[in-house]
Amino acid sequence: MNVRAQDMNGYGLELKDVVSLAIEQSSAVKYAQNRNENYYWRWKNYKTKYRPQLVISGNLPDFTKSTVGVTQPDGSLEFKQVTNLATSARLSLNQSIPFTGTYVYASTSAYRFQDYNKDIVRFSGSPFSVGFTQPIFSINWMKWQEKTEPLIYDEAQKDFIESIEEISLSTVYRFFRYLMVQTNYKLAESNLKNSNNNLKIAQTKKDLGTISENNFARNELAVLNAQKALNQASMDLKNADFELKSYVGIPQDQQIELEMPLNITLFDIDQEKALEESKLNRKEGSEYKRRLIIADRDLLNAKRSTGLSATLQGSYGLSNSAETMAGVYDQPERQQTLKLALSIPILDWGQSASAVKLAESQRDLVIYDVEKDREDFERSVVVQVEQFSLMKDQLTTAKEADKVSENGYQIALKQFQNGEISITDLNISLSERENAKRDYIRSLQTYWEAYYKLRILTLYDFEQNQKISYINPMSPED
Repeated sequence: MNVRAQDMNGYGLELKDVVSLAIEQSSAVKYAQNRNENYYWRWKNYKTKYRPQLVISGNLPDFTKSTVGVTQPDGSLEFKQVTNLATSARLSLNQSIPFTGTYVYASTSAYRFQDYNKDIVRFSGSPFSVGFTQPIFSINWMKWQEKTEPLIYDEAQKDFIESIEEISLSTVYRFFRYLMVQTNYKLAESNLKNSNNNLKIAQTKKDLGTISENNFARNELAVLNAQKALNQASMDLKNADFELKSYVGIPQDQQIELEMPLNITLFDIDQEKALEESKLNRKEGSEYKRRLIIADRDLLNAKRSTGLSATLQGSYGLSNSAETMAGVYDQPERQQTLKLALSIPILDWGQSASAVKLAESQRDLVIYDVEKDREDFERSVVVQVEQFSLMKDQLTTAKEADKVSENGYQIALKQFQNGEISITDLNISLSERENAKRDYIRSLQTYWEAYYKLRILTLYDFEQNQKISYINPMSPED
């Protein structure tokens, strides 16, 4: 059932109702949605980075008025007043090629220069040019990004689902804290009512002379203790009420009452199924792959960085200068460049070898850590399945003990009022009743915590036999 805060009007709330409210409107879920949206735009930015980019650039204007030193033919230096205006524009189409790590471009440009002192205007430009930059022997970062970025995005999507499930588990903690305090309050109310009734009976017996002063005083003390317990329970209930409403997002003036989550379907979970789903659905699967890929990348980078490195650049195009803009495009001349930049280490006193050894050691450490983390994670899934399986017997026993202790207290209460047992015996029965009630609530809490922890570890709904998924309303893709 999906209950909204404005429709409750004092109605009781079940555990799943409170969890649904937390998933829909809590501040924690808003944070999870914002964080997931951030990764969405990171992914979109990565996808668009390697698409063609059409860019226009230039200086509009570039005005200069100053005194500069001009070298004369005889080598002397004369200072002259310079006043000019330069404007330029360049339109380029750029493209990065991840497979080879190549950067290519095609462009056209124009340049206008006006000298105010000589009153002349000149134009130059490149009607068309193409070029490329190709690193040689160095690591292709774009290619490695193609391996890691999809894994990062996949981790983010799975982490979003995990975050929602963790919000559910946190809500379970708060729900049962409230439920325990609420139960204590109801027990305190019932105890005060019964203590007042017992005191009235004791007063009648005292008037008849059939009860000692000592036993009557004990009844009076029982009333005072019951009143103190009710006052404390009332304060605890207010604190728990504020905490639960603040976390879930329920208005503080809304009256709520939690209902015992007794609608439990006890079922067995196959251990192998849980392990399989955890490997498929959890972010750890992608995280382990990414960590190994990064370790391989860093090792390769260490090897490539310590040897020969080179960058090949080339361009081909047409260029010209003229007194008019149209003249720039009249019979332009060809221009072409080809450059190979080299860097060759000759003597580094063992720095290259030690850098490679360090990278190899770090890679081995990552492999070890990933394997250990994988084993620990799989073990945690197995342990959680085993713990969940043990909850059934514990829950059944606690439920039966609660029922027996409640019946025992009602019998003891009647016996006390009939004068068959002492107030000490009644207090013992009362204590057993309260302990059994609290133990039953703790057993329910342990069951539901184990259930939601298992959902977190597998991101799988074993009741519905389907993967857990949530839609992020802030994500344009969803």
